[in-house]
Amino acid sequence: MKVVILAGGGGKRLWPVSRKKQPKQVQAFIGRQTLLQLTYKRLKKGFKGSDIYISTNYKQVRLIKKQLPLFPDKNLIVEPAKKDTAAAIGLAAITLAKQDPKEVMIMANSDGYIKNEKEYIRILKLSEKVIKKNPQNSLLIGIRPTYPETGYGYIKINKIFKQVGNDEIFYGQKFIEKPDLTTAKKYIKTWDYLWNPAMFCWRVDYLLSLYKKHLPQHYSTLMKISEVIGTRTSKSAINREFNKLKPISIDYGIMEKTKNLIVIPASFDWADVGHWRTVKEILASKESSNVTKGRTLQINSKDNLIYSHSGKLIATAGLEHMIVIETEDCILVCPKDKAQDVKKIVEELEKRKLNKYL
Repeated sequence: MKVVILAGGGGKRLWPVSRKKQPKQVQAFIGRQTLLQLTYKRLKKGFKGSDIYISTNYKQVRLIKKQLPLFPDKNLIVEPAKKDTAAAIGLAAITLAKQDPKEVMIMANSDGYIKNEKEYIRILKLSEKVIKKNPQNSLLIGIRPTYPETGYGYIKINKIFKQVGNDEIFYGQKFIEKPDLTTAKKYIKTWDYLWNPAMFCWRVDYLLSLYKKHLPQHYSTLMKISEVIGTRTSKSAINREFNKLKPISIDYGIMEKTKNLIVIPASFDWADVGHWRTVKEILASKESSNVTKGRTLQINSKDNLIYSHSGKLIATAGLEHMIVIETEDCILVCPKDKAQDVKKIVEELEKRKLNKYL
């Protein structure tokens, strides 16, 4: 099986640390190593380096090589433009299909936090085993919810598809967009709603058949690119053809349309490091704890995330449930429960063409 790390995102909700030239996957939010380094290190515990690929865009290749200097160039799958996950995963699929159309491919995001790494690797290997025996299916790893999260998508599972050892694999019934809090509270009280971490697994020839059925324009373009992979004209051809694709996510383009969906429920303590509240929750010893970095001073303050990146002192008095992030040129202040709205700040900066802050 080949593991493909998706590492081409922008991380707008982790602004002002995550920027266009230094996006979140190459930043150290959890400990001293970057999210990408932690992801690669985690996967190396279960897979050979030659079986791990990184999908990214050309703007981030230099950053990735700096982060992982020993990573082989031949295992970098480089998009000439950002066209969302359907295009990125499709390019990875034709790259692997060129070597072996029956290869099993599983996706790993570069921004995931996983506590129980041993269980995570076990579930990935179980996914390979299931798909090898059931190649005409799309497999998704779902996460047992531990609280009513409104920032994640969910998947509803149905009856049992198959039992493998002590693991039950279920039919997937439907995908659900990010719910409101009332709905999320209902979901965690039942057994059949799981978080959707976008950990997908397919045999690549079957995946490409889904592109042909549900995204025919993508499929046609990918087939043209496939013909030139490995030739001297591949780079120019990929640039020309790839730019014709319309951006769409793999979720909307394929996964929500496919019927042969099976799901493995997992419980290896996963979190999407997608915004500052998640960073705070991962690092806090208890909910009321302050999480700080750099020079900080707190008086009667609790449950805050306070980062000083430039060396300035950040002092607080009576501050609660807040996020304060300071860099050389920006300061972010927002309530912890509004962490999702940081993306709106970036969008407003883009609208006003304040590019130096992006």
